[in-house]
Amino acid sequence: MIIIPAIDLKDGCCVRLFQGDMDNETVYFENPLDAAQHWVSEGATFIHIVDLNGAVEGRPVHTRDVETICRQTSLTVELGGGLRSVEAVEAAFELGVSRVVIGTAAYDNPEFLRTLCQKFPAKIVVGIDARKDKVAVKGWKETTAMDAVELAKRCEKEGVSRIIYTDISRDGTRNGVNLDETLKIAQAIKIPVIASGGVGTLEDIRRLIPLEKEGVEGVVVGRALYSGAFTFRDAARIVA
Repeated sequence: MIIIPAIDLKDGCCVRLFQGDMDNETVYFENPLDAAQHWVSEGATFIHIVDLNGAVEGRPVHTRDVETICRQTSLTVELGGGLRSVEAVEAAFELGVSRVVIGTAAYDNPEFLRTLCQKFPAKIVVGIDARKDKVAVKGWKETTAMDAVELAKRCEKEGVSRIIYTDISRDGTRNGVNLDETLKIAQAIKIPVIASGGVGTLEDIRRLIPLEKEGVEGVVVGRALYSGAFTFRDAARIVA
């Protein structure tokens, strides 16, 4: 299982939100490159970046920060937030990003998602963020009537490489991953699933390990790492 540190970008800083609330943030690094270099020093090789401003505005905002991280570190970068056109996705790859995460557009524009999967095979990931099992979009500002499992199945048919599933009510709370819903998604599809939202202790990581055989290939970790609840090295040893 892969441990993936998260770098959430808001107003030029590396932050963590509480339950997806853009007005409830904690700033951990004023310079995103410092955050990335910290994870390199901890032994990480892969990071998950979310352009929070981009997710809300519907267009990439932190392109310069993302490019700096891609060019000045050895990290493999996965990027999401505001990527709602083919041009925006192409530009992200030109920055040095290895794969992109599509959120809102996966829900409201299946044809766009299909085009991306055909144009960039194996490089398109869909982030499914949910409140009470219902898909949330537009930077988590709107909750739809669609079940997360339904969207996951549709995305698989369109050709996405994997799903990142986040229970918004757990995100930033350190109350543990929603194992039941993560497992439900994994069992409904054949492509890999990455868990996200709520990791607070090493025990939460241990609880995820049995789900690996069901298709859960990794977990995105944010606040628990930034607050020092445990280190990346500790988590990596558990899943090695």
